[in-house]
Amino acid sequence: MTESIKKPELLAPAGDFEKMKTAVHYGADAVYLGDGRFSLRAMTGNFNLDGIAGAVAYCRERGVKVYVTANIFPHNEDIPGLREHIGLLGEIAPDALVVSDPGVVKLTKEIAPALSIHISTQANITNWLSARFWQEMGASRIVLARELSLPEIKEIRSQTTLELEAFVHGSICISYSGRCYLSSFMADRSANRGECTNSCRWNYYLVEEKRPGEYFPIMEDDRGTYVMSSRDLCTIGHVPELIEAGIDSFKIEGRMKGINYVGGVVKAYREAIDTFCTSPEDFSLNDRLMRELQMISSRGYTEGMYFGEPDERDYNFDKSSYRMSHDLVGVVKEVVNGLAVVLLKSKLTVGESVEFLSSGVEDTRYTVNEMLGEGGEVKHVGKNTEIIRIPVPSYVRAGDLIRREKTAPQQFIIQKKTV
Repeated sequence: MTESIKKPELLAPAGDFEKMKTAVHYGADAVYLGDGRFSLRAMTGNFNLDGIAGAVAYCRERGVKVYVTANIFPHNEDIPGLREHIGLLGEIAPDALVVSDPGVVKLTKEIAPALSIHISTQANITNWLSARFWQEMGASRIVLARELSLPEIKEIRSQTTLELEAFVHGSICISYSGRCYLSSFMADRSANRGECTNSCRWNYYLVEEKRPGEYFPIMEDDRGTYVMSSRDLCTIGHVPELIEAGIDSFKIEGRMKGINYVGGVVKAYREAIDTFCTSPEDFSLNDRLMRELQMISSRGYTEGMYFGEPDERDYNFDKSSYRMSHDLVGVVKEVVNGLAVVLLKSKLTVGESVEFLSSGVEDTRYTVNEMLGEGGEVKHVGKNTEIIRIPVPSYVRAGDLIRREKTAPQQFIIQKKTV
């Protein structure tokens, strides 16, 4: 690797233990996870304290860091539980605690002073004065607001020695740095306490006060509008600019997403980062990496606000709010004597063509000519908890995902001028 380039950390979401293992398998340097009581992803599988301890042990054996989120905006009734939680985390000793609230920072320094503190994007850090404030409060890292441009990030980098973490891929909340009241108002579930209903993904019509029952589409299809639904962030074509701006950690959104998403996104960004840091002069956006990102569910892609204010191209107005080119078929649990033991996630029939998400064999299709169940050879099997064995090529590894093409890939990326 070129000495002048500091390779950024690749930070992946871990909504549960299976997603965490998938992220580690595909090359994440660190994962973030949380207990649903104190994390802004209360609706995902999450981890209890024993699970967090197990995750820390699993990752530490593999040289991967674990950051635990406790980034809700707590009310008074949350404080006793938070106090106990932070004390126990001090004993487990993850690599950092991610928080939003200054009171929680103070509590952490009192109860578990050895824990490193990262300040969540929920804290809306948009300038270097705020960065210096959190540094003086004892933070070692800040997660930058998603509203920042690359020039703004460069200026923050020049004014502080804190580590800078920024989102590079995943869903974007329409609210300022994710601080939303819409879910509370419409569904009585607070996004700021981890219970978001994704209300901004719903379709809406405009109703004029004196014309009840008359619904006017704001923009513009027969299903309504997605005016509040941003396309998903995708910056894989701008890895060099993000590194040169001084971002220390590339964060992937998605603790509520499945293993198909986690594995595919981590694999793509791992390759892009490693390619640039090894041979920067040869780096260019790899069409294959974009095809891989189009295999997983998204609402289309945007480059966010890194290169300027959003416009109509950054919102999802088309008829299909989510799209993907491949289905997840299963996970390889182990490979023994050329036979892969597969946990199925979808139905599978002998004769179907599949792809293994393995580095170096992208775009390689494999025909399933034989499947073995508990009672011997089978022609068709169901999904979920169904274990089968299939002959596989020598390149297949335990932990690899198996996919099947469903549609021809679409071009989702929104290209903008660089700065």
